[in-house]
Amino acid sequence: MITLTVDKLEPNMKVAEPIVTKRGQTIVKAGETLTAQLIAKLSFYKIDSATVEGEEDEPEPEPIPEPSSNDSFISDQITYSQRLKASPKFQKFQSDYALNISYLKENFEAIIAGGGSECSDLMLENCEMLFKSKTTIELLDMLRNMRNLEDPLYSHSLNVALIARSIGKWLQLPKEELDVLTLSGLLHDIGKTQIPESILNKPGKYTDEEFELMKSHPLAGKRILSDKGFDVRIPFAALQHHERSDGSGYPRGLEEDEIEDFASIIAIADVYDAMTSARAHRDPLCSFQVISEFERNLQKYNTKYILIFLERIANTYSNSRIMLSNAKTGRVVYLNKSNLSRPMVALDSGEIIDLTAPANSEVYIKSIL
Repeated sequence: MITLTVDKLEPNMKVAEPIVTKRGQTIVKAGETLTAQLIAKLSFYKIDSATVEGEEDEPEPEPIPEPSSNDSFISDQITYSQRLKASPKFQKFQSDYALNISYLKENFEAIIAGGGSECSDLMLENCEMLFKSKTTIELLDMLRNMRNLEDPLYSHSLNVALIARSIGKWLQLPKEELDVLTLSGLLHDIGKTQIPESILNKPGKYTDEEFELMKSHPLAGKRILSDKGFDVRIPFAALQHHERSDGSGYPRGLEEDEIEDFASIIAIADVYDAMTSARAHRDPLCSFQVISEFERNLQKYNTKYILIFLERIANTYSNSRIMLSNAKTGRVVYLNKSNLSRPMVALDSGEIIDLTAPANSEVYIKSIL
């Protein structure tokens, strides 16, 4: 056995003695294997050290194979995910992400209990940790590979805040506006805390009654956030993030000119995260598949924001290696601005194909490698 300070702990170490908080609560049992989230939890509870089994008892990690254009779709996906998750940058991101989730839960509880905008500075400071030293593509790829299924409400809220802040940067908003937009993303779903967990986390389809109850969360969010000292755009984002520009949304069926600008941005980030995040029942969707869904439903989103968003997302993955639905692999070489989800692709065979051509109408980008 060896006692290490928390900063020296690493994922896959096995705990030799129970780790207990100063109040006597056991948060890690003897024999448990540490994860990045558990290590972040120790920091959150201000625990200085832990006793783990000696390094000689630790198994060597299995080598991760290099990606190959000849691999199958499944093999490529596993290899990419393994390589990303094995990187020190991702492990640091995962640790900071877990810490953010813990703080976000605390702040939700404080706001619901009567607290207000005094929580803002800490929430923003913690959220901005995840932006440090990352390109947009790095941030989006890391979010796509996060699996925080135990706290879907809080992980989704954090993801929406990060995506919305990226949109705000693309729009060249000043820092003060970026901060308001980020808080709007963090708190947009706070009303879901008023929905029973049995419904909130239900894996199957909602009954009509359950769906009506779910549709009440925007009103609950507005009620929780109002008169707490927040910028007025934050409670309105909670109220209106399910409204749609064509009037098809809820709770009030508003149209584009009736929806607050920040609520329109949060709506886009909300849908993008829902489709690109890993879920218990499915893998994350490819960004080009999500762009295709948005292009089919452009009328639902504010034109000022959705066109910029789609162009920047597509440009983020320009020149990326991809796999097509017919299992051929290649690289994106040219974006078709009128149909961003269907670019020109240089195949590994040397052939260049245009996905907008009628002959390729059944082919689409299935995976970013």
